[in-house]
Amino acid sequence: MWSLNVVSGSSPLYSWALYSAGFSVLVAVVLSMYLIVEHLAAYHQPEEQKFLIGLILMVPVYALESFLSLLDSNAAFNCEIIRDCYEAFALYCFERYLIACLGGEKNTIEFMESQSVVSSSLPLLDDAYAYGVVEHPFPLNCMIREWHLGPDFYQAVKIGIVQYMILKMICALLAMVFQFFGIYGEGKFEWRYAYPYLAVVLNFSQTWALYCLVQFYSVTKNKLAPIKPLAKFLVFKSIVFLTWWQGIAVAFLLSFGAFKGSLAQLLKTRIQDYIICLETDEVKVEIDVSKDLVMP
Repeated sequence: MWSLNVVSGSSPLYSWALYSAGFSVLVAVVLSMYLIVEHLAAYHQPEEQKFLIGLILMVPVYALESFLSLLDSNAAFNCEIIRDCYEAFALYCFERYLIACLGGEKNTIEFMESQSVVSSSLPLLDDAYAYGVVEHPFPLNCMIREWHLGPDFYQAVKIGIVQYMILKMICALLAMVFQFFGIYGEGKFEWRYAYPYLAVVLNFSQTWALYCLVQFYSVTKNKLAPIKPLAKFLVFKSIVFLTWWQGIAVAFLLSFGAFKGSLAQLLKTRIQDYIICLETDEVKVEIDVSKDLVMP
């Protein structure tokens, strides 16, 4: 088989890395498919579960994309484009899932309007919702007006999330164009390549989307308590946001020669793919936090 030929022609260290990554991917895919089957077998809350299934599919998509990139570095770019597109869709699913759990957009806005005072246990957001007003921490409060709970806050959060989805798709398309002209330079932080510029744009966009999600969670966490919103929020953040920042950090360190180990020299720009393959603990957490919607 093709994959076996790849391994047989490589060093023992690379073969070990490939087999360990393959085992982790297999575990991730099997557990994810098991969870999806559980949801489909107890499909009693379709408005919530259809978006949750879309989120669960992130795990096999990320795992398989990373493993295929390890098998064939020439296909890595196309695999990452697919992952980026699905990441944008997953962010939409996460937002719609939370709104569905609140009873839809109308009920969500009505709930926000009913909150005259909302306290938060997060130090960053203490006293941020007094009198139904969302105040931003410094220095954002010097640049952005305060949000009023209700349609104003809901639209601000929605736009904050949607802008990342749109920019993610645009940057993926631009990456394809730059790759075609040979100026994309994946993982290279040099001024003549497009990669660092796209990374900066996505970094700001993603940070703002994450901030909006934190604000939305802080306002609705008590209402969403039955579905364990903090656990789901942390799982989603770790899969989407932390893996992206992890990739940027790996590319940055690699470009400056920070990785000197033998395995790092073999994998080179595919280090991030190998790490993602091994990060199957997220699947176990995902199963734990998603069981509340699986009916017996």
